[in-house]
This record gives sequence, C-alpha cells and structure tokens, in this order.
Amino acid sequence: TLEIHLYWAGKGTTAIPDRGVYGPLISAITVTPNFNVDTGGLSVGAIVGIVVGSFVGVLFILVALWKMGFLGGKGIEDPELRGLELQTGYFSLRHIKAATGNFDSANKIGEGGFGPVYKGVLSDGRVIAVKQLSSKSKQGNREFITEIGMISALQHPNLVKLFGCCIEGNQLMLIYEYLENNSLARALFGSKEQQLHLDWRTRQKICWGIARGLAYLHEESRLKIVHRDIKATNVLLDRDLNAKISDFGLAKLDEEENTHISTRIAGTV
Repeated sequence: TLEIHLYWAGKGTTAIPDRGVYGPLISAITVTPNFNVDTGGLSVGAIVGIVVGSFVGVLFILVALWKMGFLGGKGIEDPELRGLELQTGYFSLRHIKAATGNFDSANKIGEGGFGPVYKGVLSDGRVIAVKQLSSKSKQGNREFITEIGMISALQHPNLVKLFGCCIEGNQLMLIYEYLENNSLARALFGSKEQQLHLDWRTRQKICWGIARGLAYLHEESRLKIVHRDIKATNVLLDRDLNAKISDFGLAKLDEEENTHISTRIAGTV
C-alpha cells in the first residue's frame, strides 16, 4: 500500500475567482510506502562523492576563468587599485551602461578635469551621477584611489555622497548621488535657461554650506583633508539649493598635525 498526501497550495476557489487566487491547487505530494523500495540506484556514499567531486570541479573552472579575466578577475588591473580596500558599493559596467543608456550623450550633464559626468537611473529607481575617468585626463589611478578613499570615509550634509564605484577593464568610474540643480557655476554663469535666480539669503545659505563642508574637512573629520580645488564648478546644489562640495580627486590627506600648508601647485590654474 502507498499513503499519498496532497498538500493544498491555498489557492483556487469554488466561486467566481478574484484576482490573486489563480495558481496551482496542489503545492506538494508525499508518498509513503509500507514496504522497502529498491530503487536500484547508487548508494548514498556514491551520490555524495559525485556531488562533492562536481562541486570541486565547477569551483576549479570558475577560479580558472576568474584568473583569466573572463569573470572580472582582471577588472582591477592597477596594483594600487587591487590593494585598495573599497569601503563602498561596487557597480558592474553592465549596470552602469544600462543606467546611463550606454553613456548616451543626452544623459551627459557635465565635463570636468576627471572626465565626463552622466546622469543615470538604477534598476531600484535611484538617480545617480556617474563620473567617468577620461583616458585623456591628466589625473590617473592615484587620484582615483584618493577620491574613493577620501569620500567613502566621509559623511556630511555639505559633501556629495558617494554611492560606489566601477572598476572594470580600463574603465574607472565613481557613482555619486544626483543633485538636481547641477553646479553653482551653471547656476551663476550658465546659459539663460540654466541660470537660477539666487537672492541674497540663498547665496548666504550656499556660502554657509560651503564653509561648513570645508570646516568638516579641515577640522572636524577624523581625516584632515585639504580639498585644494574649491571653485564654483565643484560646488553642487541639491533640490533645496543646499551646497555640497564635490570632486575630491585632488584632496590631500593632511599627514602633518600642525599645518595645512602645501607648497606644491595643484588644482585649477
């Protein structure tokens, strides 16, 4: 004899169905015999051996593909980048391309010394700004490492928030929060369509925001950082016209306790 149990899936109805009640009536079946069933199959030990062997084989293949670069194992080519412990989110190049429409020129919102900046929308609905390292840029992996390391360690209302980065092949990108009103430079000096009417109270608020951000960088942060490239294009404005400092690519970690003085020329001429 066989004891057979049919488990109801909790769906179906005896009346006219409403939305949500469609689906299988049976979720599971158990069959319990009262006699020993000889399946004529492999023993438990053989099955375990096959499973373990298959797992080890697949793992070996994946490691080999990763080291060959097919699974992104060679995405971080620079030894400095490989040694960097990224304290931030990581985005694949495929996700960034999908978010920005494969870097569509219509989504380009700016161009800086670091390279072009694109607006994008992630699959979860978050709007982002993608800063792409230009191959023609004078800045390189060292500045990229500096920017990631500095910003990922800092959280302040007057600093642009870093969501993560993308390091894949020869692509180096930073993913920031998107700020609706772009840069202070565009608000003040852009085309007539781009300029914003900033009354004196708003201008004062922007100045205070920049000052608070710099005070945090210089004095309040555990890391003492000198930005060295503060200008209108590196001050961004959110929806409520709050100032947020961006572009820490030239930030210098203050390794000396008593001074912020730097004699080396840096920033924008």
